[in-house]
Amino acid sequence: MTKSFDCDVLICGGGPTGVTLGLSLAQRGVSVIIVEKEAGIYPLPRAAHLDHEIMRIFQGLGVAEQVVATCRHSSRYDFLNASGKVLLRFEVGDKLGDGGWPRANHIHQPAIEEILHQRLAELPNVELRHLCELTDLVETSDGVQATCVDKDGSKTITARYVVGADGARSPTRERLNIEFEDLDFDEPWLVIDAIVHDYDRLPKVNLQICDPKRPTTCVLMGEGRHRWEFMMLPGETAEEVLDDGFVAKLLEPWDVEGAVTLERKAVYRFNARVAKKWRDGRILLAGDAAHQTPPFAGQGMAAGLRDADNLAWKLASIIHGNADGDILDSYQPEREPHVRATIDMAILMGKTVCITNKWSAFVRDVTLKIGRMLGKLPDGNVEFPPISAGLISHGSRAAGTYFPQPVADGKRLDDLLGRSWWLISREGVAVQSGDAHLKTASLTDPVLSSHWPALSRWLDDNAAEAVLVRPDHYVFGTGEPNQLVDEFRRMFPNNSAATAS
Repeated sequence: MTKSFDCDVLICGGGPTGVTLGLSLAQRGVSVIIVEKEAGIYPLPRAAHLDHEIMRIFQGLGVAEQVVATCRHSSRYDFLNASGKVLLRFEVGDKLGDGGWPRANHIHQPAIEEILHQRLAELPNVELRHLCELTDLVETSDGVQATCVDKDGSKTITARYVVGADGARSPTRERLNIEFEDLDFDEPWLVIDAIVHDYDRLPKVNLQICDPKRPTTCVLMGEGRHRWEFMMLPGETAEEVLDDGFVAKLLEPWDVEGAVTLERKAVYRFNARVAKKWRDGRILLAGDAAHQTPPFAGQGMAAGLRDADNLAWKLASIIHGNADGDILDSYQPEREPHVRATIDMAILMGKTVCITNKWSAFVRDVTLKIGRMLGKLPDGNVEFPPISAGLISHGSRAAGTYFPQPVADGKRLDDLLGRSWWLISREGVAVQSGDAHLKTASLTDPVLSSHWPALSRWLDDNAAEAVLVRPDHYVFGTGEPNQLVDEFRRMFPNNSAATAS
């Protein structure tokens, strides 16, 4: 007997992670309800940066061009000592990354969320309910009953699956009694956001001022904004540092009076934590509900969007009957090492900045100076580990790595191949399939003519005749086309058989 549900997937939390997941599911024909306790988009700046891989996710949602139009770009990210000398220099910002978009995109989060919400309103099978708060969850044999409270009182929403993307204080995580693992980073900082009137009087690059007297961050933001972050010193209180006079004194050395108007000032604690479990049956966690990272690597919001991209195609495969629910067992093993690498990088950068002892700062400066001279310092790329456990062809060359998106003649690869599984081979492969989610292409296809050099080079570098790429752009495996199709069939036995001939 088929049970009727209010939706296939209920998402708790209408922030960027929840809305991105909702959009990605809805585009795949999954019915979605998103519940959000707030009345609308939070109007003030929060996240500051998105990388090229996240822009590629937005490309798949059909909003990347709108998003990038709101961004600002910087060519460098400099770590300076107290006297203004360069300790580290990352020249990354205005170059294209493997995702086919600029490697560093500085954002105004409310503008990004507004674009996502506009796209949400265009889709018929997803609903966003504001002023609706989760109060209880009960898993049944084939779904989840969620109790939510809105202006009309308490009501039950039934769904096949629930995803808690409801922030660091996640009610979903609390209902599941899931604890955090604390990764031992907890620093209070004063964050100041400003609207820019005169760009010529502000730095053109992102800066970390590693001054033991007061570690400071100065970064570009989107939509004509700029941000300063000042580390709070022992004994300082939030009330003290939020005083207008205190803020003015901190900004005085930057000589920006009249060049900016302050928009927000707030005290944040920069934490590093990972939930011990991201899935409990039909209920999953994503974004800040599952992990929190200090901001120094600019990957906090991005980590949640990667969660959404990983979950969307798996949930859609289950809902459409192409895969069993067990494929969700791969979610945390695939994403957690990635998240921990991000957090480790952010902590390393934070500990480089957050030194307030003069002698320790001197040792750091000398060590980094020698490292620069020897060419032993990092180049600014956040090195994410490949997927090593989960839905990949284990032992296959390049399995679990990120598959790049070449850009040629103004065309990006994803726009030619769409959002699906890709089988890209050197020669044409005839695939008979009732499964529309396996797209086959070869280097002989006219549609890929401008991308032939980049794709051929990738296959050469990995000594492969073909590559099977997942919908989230990670490589499932490489090898012979027939072998890869057979592995695809074994992974999705419920599909109408995809066969290469």
